[in-house]
Amino acid sequence: MTEMEKQDKLEDPLAPIEKYLETGAHIGSKYKTGQMDPFAYKCRNDGLWVLDIAKIDERLKRAAKLISKQEPSKVLIVAGRKYAEKPAEKMAEKIGATSIIGRYPPGLLTNPRGEKFLEPELVITADPAVDSQAIKEAQTAKVPVISLCDTSNRVENIDLLIPINNKGKQSLALAYYLMARETLKNRGIIKENDEFDAEIEDFQFE
Repeated sequence: MTEMEKQDKLEDPLAPIEKYLETGAHIGSKYKTGQMDPFAYKCRNDGLWVLDIAKIDERLKRAAKLISKQEPSKVLIVAGRKYAEKPAEKMAEKIGATSIIGRYPPGLLTNPRGEKFLEPELVITADPAVDSQAIKEAQTAKVPVISLCDTSNRVENIDLLIPINNKGKQSLALAYYLMARETLKNRGIIKENDEFDAEIEDFQFE
């Protein structure tokens, strides 16, 4: 079955399968951890693992539903990876969340005496490897974590992983755009996709 044929198996997809393919959202790396095995579709001839687009779509939907149930200011979006900085910041702006872009200040979630101490109810990270300190502190503070995960990622202490290419500019822009748009739809702030006042390109690192 080709990727295009799998479109029939997607129920009300957040984006056309062509958009997932065009942005490379399904392209993993040459290494796959056992924890990411359930989300792998196949290994290409060049050795790159390919993620299951149906599972990408389904997990983005689940993430948006979870995010929409939180008080906006209690959602913390962390992005240490450079290409994730703009999309993460843009998503935070659109849904009213807090963002920590670039270097993560140690103790942010665990040191009440810290100047910038935060008590979020949900943490979203772009990469478990790059954002490991934030994930570690969220675990200590008993705060659930959503994270974008490539095939090579280890996913301990992730409550909801989103299998996706978390290294590409276009893929990251698509992921955060869809989460932001769907979060607002789930909150009832917008009803249709075309009511969202942003484009995928607005989320892309330049």
